Amino acid sequence: MINSILQYITWDVSPYLYDGFIQVRWYSLAFMIGFIIGYEIEARIFKHEGAPESWLSILLIWTVLGTIIGARLGHVFFYEWDYYKTDPISILYVWQGGLASHGGTIGVMIGVFCFSWFTAKRNPLWTFDRLVIPIALVGGLIRLGNLMNSEIFGHATDLPWGFMFVRSREWHALYEGLACHPTQLYEAACYFALFALLMWMYWKKNAECRPGLIFGVFFIGIFLPRFLIEFIKNDQVAFESTMTLNMGQWLSVPFILIGVALVIYAMTHPRVHIDFPNKFAEELPKKK
Repeated sequence: MINSILQYITWDVSPYLYDGFIQVRWYSLAFMIGFIIGYEIEARIFKHEGAPESWLSILLIWTVLGTIIGARLGHVFFYEWDYYKTDPISILYVWQGGLASHGGTIGVMIGVFCFSWFTAKRNPLWTFDRLVIPIALVGGLIRLGNLMNSEIFGHATDLPWGFMFVRSREWHALYEGLACHPTQLYEAACYFALFALLMWMYWKKNAECRPGLIFGVFFIGIFLPRFLIEFIKNDQVAFESTMTLNMGQWLSVPFILIGVALVIYAMTHPRVHIDFPNKFAEELPKKK
């Protein structure tokens, strides 16, 4: 509900799409939609380059497992290890919340290395340059899911687009009566813009002919906005209150530096030639 475009927006939206005999969260729906659309985008890319169709399902499995396991363990080890080390079985209780995007990134990277070595048998940069395009879209959808959950918002603000998250216990405890930065929307906008840029780079500029370029731009486009937006975002855990840069910012720095290094590497090496048959490759016969 918008009380006034010059005052604030009251955000009083249920986190549940359906809350009956089963519960369906908007967050889960965003995750699912992201993977469905991402799969279709990846299928078009694979077909465009003549990669085997069977690789898609294998890459999807590695990506999903890497995302969920990595994001969960990232939250456990980066943010709340003191709690989980005393109750390790609760690490499995993913439905109670607690996922970290940096951990998810590391998990996906491990999955991509496994896919590249065991299935594609190609340089992992080939996979990264193609996979990160839909991942940028998924990142934006997940931030919209965070908005529906009334979580991960920012400090108080008097800007006209400030949100009052009336369903959030954290908001009531810290900012009762004050509007806050909708940092979920800030990040979502950055990630959707990045997705559009990466699609343009691939389909219009053949950036995939410079291995590592799309991957490097992705890292910069994801983690530089994350680093900057963290300055106006609430701390996720108590120990961050004593830090000049919070945990999310410290974890973002290595990825930004890797992104810059990848872009420099890609732009200082010659383009590679890629044939684009625009059809899935025939499966190679298995050796007997």
